[in-house]
This record gives sequence, C-alpha cells and structure tokens, in this order.
Amino acid sequence: MGNRITGTTTLLGLLGYPTKHSKSPLMHNISFEALSLDYVYMAFDVEDGHIKEGLDALRTLHAKGGNITMPHKTKVMEYLDDVSPEAKIIGSVNTIKIDDNNKIIGYNTDGLGFVKSLEENKVDFKGKKIVIVGAGGAAKAVASQLAFEGAGEILLFNRTLSSAGLIADNINKNIAGSRARALVQDEARLLEEIKDAAILINATSLGMEETMDQSIISSADQLPRNIFVADLIYDPAETKLLRIAREAGCKYMNGLMMVIWQGAIAFKIWTGKDMPLDIVKKEIFGR
Repeated sequence: MGNRITGTTTLLGLLGYPTKHSKSPLMHNISFEALSLDYVYMAFDVEDGHIKEGLDALRTLHAKGGNITMPHKTKVMEYLDDVSPEAKIIGSVNTIKIDDNNKIIGYNTDGLGFVKSLEENKVDFKGKKIVIVGAGGAAKAVASQLAFEGAGEILLFNRTLSSAGLIADNINKNIAGSRARALVQDEARLLEEIKDAAILINATSLGMEETMDQSIISSADQLPRNIFVADLIYDPAETKLLRIAREAGCKYMNGLMMVIWQGAIAFKIWTGKDMPLDIVKKEIFGR
C-alpha cells in the first residue's frame, strides 16, 4: 500500500512556469513512499512576476520547502531570508527550505548535481579544461560548481559575449584556483578549443523541440574521441549532439542524471535522509 496523505503530511512544492514536464514530483514522491516518510511533493505553475506570492503561499500552507525553476531562479533571491554561500556566488537558487521560524533559506543544487553526474560516470575534471556552450542560469550554476570543485580552465561560448563574460568574471573574482574565459559562439573557434578539452557541455536549448535537428557541433569527425560530451537537455534523451558523440565513439550523458542528483541533494536538505537512488533510477529509466 502506498503512502497516504493525511492531516499531518508535510508539503513540498515546485514553483515555476511551466511545470507539467517536471520529473521532480515523480522522483520525490517515489522516495517518500520508499522510506515511509509523511511528505508529499507537488508542482505549482507560478507565472513570471508572481514568485513572491508563491513563496507566501508555501509559508501560509506551512510547507517545509521545495524547488524553484524557471523563470524564477534569480528573481527569487530578493525574497529569501538567507542564501547559501554557493548560491550567492552562482547568483541563483533552485532549492528552498522553510525552517521552524518560517524563514526561507535558498540553495543551489544544480551545479553539484552535474558534478555528481560526472563522478558517477568516472569523468576526471579536476585541473582539466572544460568548454561550455551557453550562458544562462544552468551554465552559470554548472560552470561555478566545476570551478568550486577544482576544474582548471573553463571556457564559456555564447552568442552574446557579455552574458558569458559576466559568468567568467564572477568565477575569476570569487573562486580561487580556477580560471574562466568568455568567447563569442563560433563553431570554428569551438572546434579549435575542444581539441585539448576534457569535457564539452551544451547548456543551450539547441536540440530541443523545434531545434531537434540542430547541434553545437556539425559532425562526428569534428569531435576528439577522448572528450566527454554532456548535454544538459534530457528530452529528447538523445539530442543530435549526443548522437554525434556516439558516432564519434565518445563517452557522453544527457541531463537526466543531473536532474536526479540535484533532486537527491535537495531531498537530503529537506529530510536529512538519502534519496533511494536505485529505486528512482529504476522508475525513471525503467530498469
């Protein structure tokens, strides 16, 4: 018999827009049931400009926290009572915890989720050169966490140089031991820079929906075989970039394990317990 919602059930919620595609309710509720925890996780559509009202609603309902997704990850920070040191440097929040005094503390588990995914794939990134295409919130979280964890050099390619420059400057200013550079997105320059890189990361939306036939790399012969390719997209499970990586004989991963790991870290923040990853993976991957 599955867990039942009662008068004592603790609420956790995802705030974002849209949220219907999210796998977070599935993996968290499976985990609560597996560990016999009296929690429920729900997704709430909160449109842009209404994140304060969303937080107020969680407080009013005596929720214990939840996740923040687009388009609120940056804007939410001005309405929080405290923010973890890592989230302050990254400049965005994807996880919140509401303490016994009804204060809301913000965290960012996105970047650490990506790092855990690399470690699970036994990818050595410490002291290595990493190339990231994109300069949005996900790119910033991933780049910053990789710098925290000891990446040697991080190159950020983006169509708008200033956006990539802000991320690089933030890393260089706040995180010792790692250096970052920003470059205008150009395939010829990208191909040159990945020749001696350990990891190539797509942090753009290229490969989703109407751009499913597009990729940041044009063909398999352009990829060094020893480079690890990561695409933060997980729907579709194999983007054109990952198909090219497979054809080139490269090791690769999509963004699904990053989603699972960032959720596992958030789960620990809320409950103090480890997410049952084997059960979650079996449910999501069907194996």
